[in-house]
Amino acid sequence: MRSIAAASAGLPATSTMRAAWQAVRWSVVVPTVQLAVYVCAAMSLMLFLERLYMAAVVAGLWLLRRRKRPRTHRDGAAAADQQQQDDLEAGADQCCPMVLVQIPMFNEKQVYRLSIGAACGLSWPSDRLVIQVLDDSTDPAIRELVEVECARWAGKGVRIRYENRSNRHGYKAGAMREGLKKHYAKDCEFVAIFDADFQPDADFLRRTVPLLRRDPAVALVQARWRFVNADECILTRIQEMSLNYHFAVEQEVGSACHGFFGFNGTAGVWRAAALADAGGWKERTTVEDMDLAVRACLRGWRFVYAGDLAVRNELPSTFRAYRYQQHRWSCGPANLLRKALPEILRSERVSPWKKLHLVYGFFVVRKVVAHLVTFVFYCVVIPACVLLQGEVRLPKYVAMYVPAVITLLNAACTPRSWHLLIFWILFENVMSMHRSKAAIIGLLEASRANEWVVTDKLGAHGHGGAAPTKKLMAKKPAAAARKRRLPWCSREVHVLELLMGACLLYCAVYDMIFFGRDHFYVYLLLQSAAAFIVAFGYVGASVPAPAS
Repeated sequence: MRSIAAASAGLPATSTMRAAWQAVRWSVVVPTVQLAVYVCAAMSLMLFLERLYMAAVVAGLWLLRRRKRPRTHRDGAAAADQQQQDDLEAGADQCCPMVLVQIPMFNEKQVYRLSIGAACGLSWPSDRLVIQVLDDSTDPAIRELVEVECARWAGKGVRIRYENRSNRHGYKAGAMREGLKKHYAKDCEFVAIFDADFQPDADFLRRTVPLLRRDPAVALVQARWRFVNADECILTRIQEMSLNYHFAVEQEVGSACHGFFGFNGTAGVWRAAALADAGGWKERTTVEDMDLAVRACLRGWRFVYAGDLAVRNELPSTFRAYRYQQHRWSCGPANLLRKALPEILRSERVSPWKKLHLVYGFFVVRKVVAHLVTFVFYCVVIPACVLLQGEVRLPKYVAMYVPAVITLLNAACTPRSWHLLIFWILFENVMSMHRSKAAIIGLLEASRANEWVVTDKLGAHGHGGAAPTKKLMAKKPAAAARKRRLPWCSREVHVLELLMGACLLYCAVYDMIFFGRDHFYVYLLLQSAAAFIVAFGYVGASVPAPAS
């Protein structure tokens, strides 16, 4: 540094600043970016190996099922299942256990009828079924609508109870905990849970309860989700791709190999004894469902994923609702890792293999690394490498091959949306900014760590608890899209995405003019375009900008 200062003593101010920048660039900036490349390479390999492991398990399960279940065996299994259902129907009072159906909701004006109607239509002896609507609505008009709907079904002979609290302490977890304290709930052996937009088929309990009764060590049976509005807009198609992978791969592998996966908070049936043994519902994080699942796992309970059983539900179709949902889904698990890690390490009922899966695979790789590496590498490190003009070594396997394999494995579960693959990648990179921020907030337990915003649902695709017809599904999305189409000046502008797009565009132009050998500008132009599309509200259903 002394030599630089001496050499620049007689130079103009501009040359002095340039010499100082070169010194900082070579001694600080380049080594820092190179270190970030190596860290991102390590995280990418962690994610890559996790994806390969799960893909191998799913392939093995598929081959094993084909070998163990020839046609004769399938016919025998179907006959056994039918016999079990016949036994349940023949002796309702003797064979059917008491089941409590909990439906938590908060100002769900658009969808409250869907879940209530579907739950009241469940095929189960009426004297062995109690439906509990846990309404935390703060709008008196909505409370009255929900209460009237419950009274309407009660008039038809359905055992349905409307519960409303004077406060929202504990949010969803608090409402469900209070619901389990009711005198009529204490006699129930199993607890089924459905969010306000979920519509189970009539045979849901007949396909899940036998799995719990067959094995006393099973605490939870989780069904998959089926999205009634997946074709509404590009945002819902993208969500379908991500969630299909979650259910078809992550939940399946967790169930088959470890007897553990994260409870999705809805479309599942819990054993009441297991729920109580795990300590019940707690509101220490915004992912109370995952918290309960982890505590039940540490008590030695096992989970079963019923991948062949789907429950209809609605995806958030506005970007604002989706962004709030992703904040909660990213911040909550990171915050739970911070709080549950000592409990996991101290647990004596869980094997070291399951502890490794919980801490490394379930939490660190999927809930933290996956978000951080996507944002840091694709939105920070690659643009920084472009600005440094080749002074940082960026291995091709990190920039191209590993991400390509991970992307193909993720997209394999939704073949009908492969044509959206490029935009899906770019959109996920934009969303990684919010997810990374949320994960860091959760790990540090910062101010927004316990932020709870209910995901808005439009309820445009349900039909009184029944499956929507093809005619209905064909007409409503187009009509809804025409109804919500807004002029550009009325759309909400997202500032962070706008800044992100501007920075990436600058890096793309810089690469085209001064460097361009590795053609990073192609990716940067596409990524900046995706960021601008999101920034100006052209992803998801159009809603007016909120009043200031």
